[in-house]
Amino acid sequence: MTKDDTFTPETLPPQEQAGGSIPPVLKVLLVDDQPIIAEALRRMLEDQPDIEFYAVADAGAALSAAIEFKPTVILQDLIMPDADGFELVAQFRKNHEIQNVPIVVLSSKEDPAAKAQSFAVGANDYLVKFPDKLELLARIRYHSTAHINHLQRDEAFRRLHESEQKLAMAYAELHKLAALDGLTGVANRRSFDEALETEWRRGLRSQQWLSVVMCDIDYFKHYNDTFGHPAGDLCLKKVAAVLTGTLKRPSDLAARYGGEEFALILPCTPIEGAMIIAEECRQQIEALAMSNPRSIAAPVVTMSIGVASMIPTQNASIMDLIQRADHALYEAKGNGRNRTFCAG
Repeated sequence: MTKDDTFTPETLPPQEQAGGSIPPVLKVLLVDDQPIIAEALRRMLEDQPDIEFYAVADAGAALSAAIEFKPTVILQDLIMPDADGFELVAQFRKNHEIQNVPIVVLSSKEDPAAKAQSFAVGANDYLVKFPDKLELLARIRYHSTAHINHLQRDEAFRRLHESEQKLAMAYAELHKLAALDGLTGVANRRSFDEALETEWRRGLRSQQWLSVVMCDIDYFKHYNDTFGHPAGDLCLKKVAAVLTGTLKRPSDLAARYGGEEFALILPCTPIEGAMIIAEECRQQIEALAMSNPRSIAAPVVTMSIGVASMIPTQNASIMDLIQRADHALYEAKGNGRNRTFCAG
């Protein structure tokens, strides 16, 4: 089927209108101003069911035609009215949509200089009109197959890259979820341990204060027994939200330490600053005014808090810091609960 130099989307085959990126058949685009040449080539290819043939007589429309038709090979004349065949080859090579489509130059004579310049500007092959049918078919199939393989390889790499990106995103999301407590959404115990180890090493290098705040909801078992586990879960979520909202810096971390226990990591924070944050947390928990009638500490849900601060040294350990915060928490509980104590 021969096309003239006027192209519209409606003239495209159905698969091209659908936007297929890899042609299902070999597609030959002829750029030649002589109708007799176009008709002769059409007749040579018309008995080939796997080849679609298009012709354009106007060199000025050749680029847009190639972009629309997405040929697997371009047959191009060198001598056309008001057009430089070498420049047209160069234009094809500059357009990112068709720059890899093979170009076979059709010349009226065997001219070594023209052949050399054709290859220099980007042509893939050079034939003298008219080539033998078997030779023409062989070259069309050779160049088209190479181009289709190139497209399929690029498509495979693109899909592989997309799959790798999706896998990486899924892995990152999975890693994120694995680092969070499923109920409250704050960091879990494992994340707390990893973060504390990281901050300890950083503090060891920089000799900066590192504070840990241990928090325990007072008489939480009584709250659960009175209102049920769904209410207890909601209480834990509200407490976690308060603790997270109290933190001021991205480096600070709130974690569910276990059960009704929570913990805060406060890098570069001495005991005075850690006590201010801890007391703010305690006051805001109490201000939630969640009724806990069986609590001895107060008629509402409250929290006991222990705070410890250290400048990491080679002679100390993370466990020393945690034990000091635990001891301060024990002191807070032993002195009536609903209070904040710091390690001595």
